[in-house]
Amino acid sequence: MGHLPVPESGVVMAENHIPPQALSDIRVLDFTHYISGPYCTKLMADYGAKVLKVERTDGGDMARRSGPFPGDNPHHEKSGLFLHLNTNKQGITLNLKSAEGQKIVRQLVREVDVVVESFRPGVMARLGLDYESLRSMNSEIVMTSISNFGQSGPYRDFKGSEIAFYGMGGEMFTTGVAEREPLKMGGDVIQFQAGATAAVATMGAVFAARLQNIGQQVDVSIMETQVGSIDRRMPLLIAYQYTGEVSQRQSLNSAGGYPGGFYPCKDGYVELTGGLVYFPRIVKMLGEPEFLKDPKWYQPGAQQDDDLKTEFEEFFYPWILSRNKQEIWMAAQDARVLSGPLNTIEDLQNDSNFIDRGAFAEIEHPQLGTLRYPGRPFIMEKSPWAIRHPAPMLGQHNREVLTDLGYTDDEIVSLRQQGVI
Repeated sequence: MGHLPVPESGVVMAENHIPPQALSDIRVLDFTHYISGPYCTKLMADYGAKVLKVERTDGGDMARRSGPFPGDNPHHEKSGLFLHLNTNKQGITLNLKSAEGQKIVRQLVREVDVVVESFRPGVMARLGLDYESLRSMNSEIVMTSISNFGQSGPYRDFKGSEIAFYGMGGEMFTTGVAEREPLKMGGDVIQFQAGATAAVATMGAVFAARLQNIGQQVDVSIMETQVGSIDRRMPLLIAYQYTGEVSQRQSLNSAGGYPGGFYPCKDGYVELTGGLVYFPRIVKMLGEPEFLKDPKWYQPGAQQDDDLKTEFEEFFYPWILSRNKQEIWMAAQDARVLSGPLNTIEDLQNDSNFIDRGAFAEIEHPQLGTLRYPGRPFIMEKSPWAIRHPAPMLGQHNREVLTDLGYTDDEIVSLRQQGVI
């Protein structure tokens, strides 16, 4: 497959050609792993923050062991997940349990504005790197701690997972149909949501540090970002307080408007929203066939009449199955019908709208060549998003960082031999 064109808003630039970015004077020490923490620091790095990622000496971030991999052959430098989540970061390896490793961390802490970590609660304290210890070295330091259930409370030390968070947050109970078990959203939505929340919270604390001369610890619970997100959970919580009724999954036989949902077409599926309010728009989309002008279609209860639904579908299915999803979507948009195609990843990355807006970026990787990444999450033309360099290879910047701290070549060799780096 050919490479996508990368327009101005999907910028990939050499560092010396990038205009000033929004966060270019922010320095971050990153002790995170897997998804939520690395996504938090990636958001800051892609807008200019100088992020130094610290990884374990025995294999690095666990995301390096998560796919996808080219040819489905696992390799710690080729994980698609790791490469996406760690753009624009420098990387070192460090044994945080060693005295020399902790000494290096303390040197680094004095030079940064932010520390972000995603260990289990209590780990940083056992390493002598908890917030109070860091504050004694840097009074205005912001420390963001991302964990499953937060730094306090009875669940503090509990393990969690994407499906557990989705179930505990109440959303899963109302997702699916009443005749079947509850369903989880695909992928790792909550992990990314927690990372985005942590990035916003961290920047708020940075501004407070600069305006009020105070540092603080930011406590981000992955579970609580799920509970408090803008979705059905908050309306359902308020509805429960009004009525005392717990929202349920709807039955397959629940009364509902037509057409409504995903429908097969010539080359895939499309989503359409119907119902009595939108039915005139559906009729317009279908070319205003004469039989749909009958007043019976617009009477109260018409959308719950099974015979009318059957009569409608006898016309509707041949119409939709003879057209491709782009044709249907354009007809739906012309009639102002709420709608959209069900895109595959291939459809999405070749969509001219997203290409024109720079929603993707192509990056040169030293081992993998040109890779296409998701681009900027939003546009700020005066202080832009940009990919300055790909994710670091394991320990790539050990020598550079340690040299900047004053270590000699012989000392760096010794640290490597001792397993410190």
